[in-house]
Amino acid sequence: MSQQYDFLAMQKAQFRHDQGNHSDIICLPKSDRLKHYGLHFAKYVGRFARGGTETKSADRTLVDMALVCLSAANALHQSIQEDMVNFPQNPFDQLDPLRSLADAAGRFADACEKIDHLEDFLSIARPANLDVLNWTLRTATERGLDLNVAIAERRRELVARQFYVEG
Repeated sequence: MSQQYDFLAMQKAQFRHDQGNHSDIICLPKSDRLKHYGLHFAKYVGRFARGGTETKSADRTLVDMALVCLSAANALHQSIQEDMVNFPQNPFDQLDPLRSLADAAGRFADACEKIDHLEDFLSIARPANLDVLNWTLRTATERGLDLNVAIAERRRELVARQFYVEG
């Protein structure tokens, strides 16, 4: 990927953003937060599946997916920077990129479902989150979207919605 990302700084910024602007989610138990993020991933797969009939732009969806990956990583106590090295990437399906995203989102959902059965979920959720993030980064790069800039802009939009929060 041509862009450089400081994932630790991005995760810290997302944590601060979530604390100030998403108190309805950040106060949930982690298991419920993870399920919430899994639902976001499913929603984003649907947006991409709808293609040109989707009202939200692909760029907006990519930015939102990156933000949810950061939030999910924080809930999972996942160091993205370290895990990018330690977890092998799933191969990216060049012929059907949407299938790669659906696979990763489905594995994240599988991990969330395992929480209810008290089964191991971290070994599934962390790599799935990384695969969603890698798909997002690759697709953003292919589209010429500067995620560093777009994330900062999106956070400003989200902060503006919370008129009662300072900063």
